[in-house]
Amino acid sequence: MDKGRFALPAQVTDRAIAVGVAALLLGTGLSGPHPAGARELFGCALLTAGGLALAARRRAPLVVLAVTALCAAGSLGAGFEVLAVSYLVAVYGAVRAGHRAVTLTASAALLAVLHLTALAFNDGPAREVVAQARNTLEIAWLIAAFAAGEAVRQAERRADEAERTREETARRRADEERLRIARELHDSLTHQISVITVQSEVAVHVARRRGEQVPEALLAIQEAGREASRELRATLEALRDDDTTPPHGLDDIPDLMKRFRGTGLETTLTIEGHPHAVPAAVGRTAYRIVQESLTNVARHAAATTASVRIDYRPDALAVCVDDNGKAIVHPAPTPGLGLLGMRERVTALGGRLRTAPRSAGGFTVQAELPTNGAS
Repeated sequence: MDKGRFALPAQVTDRAIAVGVAALLLGTGLSGPHPAGARELFGCALLTAGGLALAARRRAPLVVLAVTALCAAGSLGAGFEVLAVSYLVAVYGAVRAGHRAVTLTASAALLAVLHLTALAFNDGPAREVVAQARNTLEIAWLIAAFAAGEAVRQAERRADEAERTREETARRRADEERLRIARELHDSLTHQISVITVQSEVAVHVARRRGEQVPEALLAIQEAGREASRELRATLEALRDDDTTPPHGLDDIPDLMKRFRGTGLETTLTIEGHPHAVPAAVGRTAYRIVQESLTNVARHAAATTASVRIDYRPDALAVCVDDNGKAIVHPAPTPGLGLLGMRERVTALGGRLRTAPRSAGGFTVQAELPTNGAS
């Protein structure tokens, strides 16, 4: 809906049109020459029914077309000289819905029936003239209703095609942007990470060749470089719509913690509840939360221990990462991209994230990710 404009629902509009047409037909029929007695009641009932049937013209256009045609012929036979407005509206609706051939056939048959009915029920020498005049007028109105329905149908079809074109254009631009980002990452980060990995590999190899003990920090750099290369490859493949490499999930958290132990950080993993399958997006987010939290601990917290607790609940997965480092009570005004990324991931899943200093010292990251009862 456009701003500042009010649009009624289609169902309300159809009902209003149906009531309006029924009132118009009934008023026109009673204001002109009409029969009396039972024929009057029968004709009024048909005029009213033909108008009210239009309330269903969107849901069942062909049924409404048939009902209004029968009502038009019946009311004329009863003696009401009224233009079949309800049938004209039904023609518009049927053509708009795409039933052109059926509508043409039904209209031709109805014109013949109305012509014969006018000849049969109009007395006097002028009945042929009256019948021909009715026929000409009804053909003109039918052509107008048919043309209006077809025009609206074509306009809606063009609007749908334009919408599909816009969606395809948006998807194409998104694909192009994704590929551009993939190229940028490949041309910049891949080279830098490769240099780090190769240098660490060479340093480890030289140290071992000399019989020297390889420092734990160097081994950690080597493993981090390898992991970064794997992560970058997976990211590039995802950006290129290549799903051959599955993303990390809950099953990869033990290996992740093992790599952090190589940096000198003592890590423990605790599983609570009854482990069960969770949505892939939840598993990926849990892995990223643990990865980012441990990375922050190793870089900034001066911690010696970190504990990860994963709690499987009936409708959620809870992840908690605690450390014994130096918590920053007053964080910098601009949060790091890691924390911001965690919060965005959790929020996108409808979950909650809490990060705060611990009363016993250190820092805690707690996330609750809804699983919607997945098992």
